[in-house]
Amino acid sequence: MKKINVNFKHLFYKYRHAWVFLYALIYMPWFCWLEKTVTTNYYVIHSVFDDYIPFCEYFIVPYLLWFPYIAVVLLYFFFTDKKGFYRATKLLFTGMTIFLIISTVFPNGLNLRPVTFEGDNIFISMVRVLYKTDTPTNVLPSLHVYNSIGVSIAIASSQKLRQYKWVQYSSLSLTTLIVLSTMFLKQHSIIDVVAAFVMAYLLYRLVYEPETEKSPKLARQTI
Repeated sequence: MKKINVNFKHLFYKYRHAWVFLYALIYMPWFCWLEKTVTTNYYVIHSVFDDYIPFCEYFIVPYLLWFPYIAVVLLYFFFTDKKGFYRATKLLFTGMTIFLIISTVFPNGLNLRPVTFEGDNIFISMVRVLYKTDTPTNVLPSLHVYNSIGVSIAIASSQKLRQYKWVQYSSLSLTTLIVLSTMFLKQHSIIDVVAAFVMAYLLYRLVYEPETEKSPKLARQTI
């Protein structure tokens, strides 16, 4: 029993940064409330460029890969790089909070989804399920886009992962496909996508750039 207690204390101390996941207790109730309350009276997001983007059901694959993509990257940093984990979650959760605030004070939604589908296949069936479970509201900025960029930044900023070019290229490729999927599935307007890029850039400068600027100075110091 004593050995079990010692091991438990060791694991608790080693992974004490798990407290960060408590953010879900703030995000999920707030987001669910928005999904239930923002249903009819909202500002419709639309750009003329959206009309030139065709619907393509095959993009449901990268769209759904977003979920394991975010989870796997965060768990990797959680278990291997505590500092990287803190920076990644700070970037993601700050953006997610800004998204919640925007959706609360500026209710928004889309009217881009196709009413009918040409043909029928497994991918269209998956899109139908997505449309039933995910409302076309609370879309600005796109969290699918923002969080994909966020974990891509975390991977690109990791000194260890920089050694593996295939990881960098895979991350960039998947992020690109996820970004495109939000528009080709008519889940987001190009406005939502641009807003996500802008927010990611601004928050990147706050979270990651200060560390980047310190590194050269530290490297020049004599020991």
